[in-house]
Order: sequence, then structure tokens, then C-alpha cells
Amino acid sequence: MADSSFDIVSKVERQEVDNALNQAAKEISQRYDFKGVGASISWSGDKILMEANSEDRVKAILDVFQSKLIKRGISLKALDAGEPQLSGKEYKIFASIEEGISQENAKKVAKIIRDEGPKGVKAQVQGDELRVSSKNRDDLQAVIALLKGKDFDFALQFVNYR
Repeated sequence: MADSSFDIVSKVERQEVDNALNQAAKEISQRYDFKGVGASISWSGDKILMEANSEDRVKAILDVFQSKLIKRGISLKALDAGEPQLSGKEYKIFASIEEGISQENAKKVAKIIRDEGPKGVKAQVQGDELRVSSKNRDDLQAVIALLKGKDFDFALQFVNYR
């Protein structure tokens, strides 16, 4: 019988991020505490730009955006937001969406699978994802449960289960 396998990836659906950003922009344009303060959120190339006239307000914009991401099922671990920076009279926060598992993070996950997972489970790094394979499907389920129980500083999804 052939090995069963699944892939561990860290991907974010760009359309869902775009929808969350549009919802946040709509809420910011309608909220009373953001009226007349130049508060905005928008794409700036591949980054997300949040602007307001005070540090507290720009942090509030980030909070609104994070709540919209959560409602859309996007992990906040994929959002990499910087600190508020003063630019002229405006405060700005640049945020980016992190995708893919870095080599060092993939090695950490593979080591956890080797050390704590069932015997006979193999994990190999393939670019920005990790392929986990085993002869026994129950062992793969155990690996998924093990990894879900761990707290990584990046988002994980399990795909291509076969």
C-alpha cells in the first residue's frame, strides 16, 4: 500500500484579506470617533497602510482591521504589523501579510514531528511547505493533533490529505 501524506503550509487567501480591508475601511469612514481625523486604511503595493492624526487612533484602526481578519477566519499570526511612525503630522502603520513557512520554521516543525510524533512518520521540506508522510493514516492524524496543540508564531494549515 502507498504512503498517505499531507502538506503543512502557511497560506493566506488574498481575496479574504482584501474583503477584511474593505470592511475595515467602511467602518472607519462611518465611525464617529474617526470623523475628520484623516483616518484611512488601504493597500500600498503589497503592504497595508493605516494612517491617522494620532498614535491612539492609528492603533484603533489596526484593532478594527484585526477584528475583521478574525471574522474572516484569517489567523493574526499571518499579519506582521509595524509600530506607529510619525510622518509629518500623520501617524502611519505599515503591515504585511506573511505567507510560506521559512526554512528554519520548517526545520523546527520537522524536528517536533521526529521527536514527539509517532514512529515511521517522515517529514521533508519542499520549498515553503512541509510534506508529512506515513504508511498509517492514524499516525498522520496524530501528527496533525500534535501540531495543533503547539503554539507556533506562524499560521499553519494542513492540505492535500491523501
